[in-house]
Amino acid sequence: MGKSKKKEKPSLENTRLFEGTALKNIETDDGKDKTAIWIKNWHLAYEIELKKLQIELMKLQKDMKATGKRLLLIFEGRDAAGKGGTIKRFIAHLNPRNTRVVALSKPNETETTQWYFQRYVSQLPCAGEMVFFDRSWYNRAMVEPVMGFCTDEQNKRFLKDVPLLEELLVKDGITLFKFYFSVSKDVQKERFDSRKIDPLKQYKLSPVDNLAQDYWDQYSVRKFQMLSETNRTIAPWTIVRSDNKKLARINCMKKVLSHMEYKDKLPDKELVPDPEIIISGIDELRHMENNIMNPDKLHG
Repeated sequence: MGKSKKKEKPSLENTRLFEGTALKNIETDDGKDKTAIWIKNWHLAYEIELKKLQIELMKLQKDMKATGKRLLLIFEGRDAAGKGGTIKRFIAHLNPRNTRVVALSKPNETETTQWYFQRYVSQLPCAGEMVFFDRSWYNRAMVEPVMGFCTDEQNKRFLKDVPLLEELLVKDGITLFKFYFSVSKDVQKERFDSRKIDPLKQYKLSPVDNLAQDYWDQYSVRKFQMLSETNRTIAPWTIVRSDNKKLARINCMKKVLSHMEYKDKLPDKELVPDPEIIISGIDELRHMENNIMNPDKLHG
């Protein structure tokens, strides 16, 4: 009888483990047909923290359903800043019946003739619902004017109108969060390059990606203009430093949870965001004003 062939381990080249794998298998014993995989301790700590915060989000959703609260979260920022990945972690374990992600494509022929906000207003949350805008009406503040998709007059009118609209929403009882994800130019380029070789990221590739780096300074000017005109006490901007996507996700969740009241909430000290990651809109404006002549020092 010949010796049976030793079972070969599968090739892990260019393979990425799904998030949660490390935490799920942390206490798994060594044994036959098992492969040891080393991970960084901080990655495991991230998965533990992420699970804790996702449980808090489930508590929040349960409370919202009971009380009829409405929650609208706007995610803006440069391309590849980590908006979509953060939303994905927010909704991972939430009940889809009370959760919606709105990622509208460019307006069709009919929509271009409507009031600009019309297609967004129809997507606002109802009682007990969380709605995530993966890009929003703020397209008219940054992407559209930079890319020439709107006129200067349309851009100026938008910046005057949107604070009034958001004031109406908040006064009507909608809890509104406006997040701007700030990524540095070098990190953005790295993420664009990774999209070209990672088959799971191919859908993110777009012609606009190539122009994002070329138009970097123009986007910075539009960002400053947007914050100046639309950062209001009743609807403030929150800046999320997102060069480290994992820290951005964790702290964005903490910002929301620390602001909301719900049953069985964790102690406040466990939900305090990192002030190096979560920046107020007014502090970001000061930073931009102080470095307006030194663009290399500006965050994304």
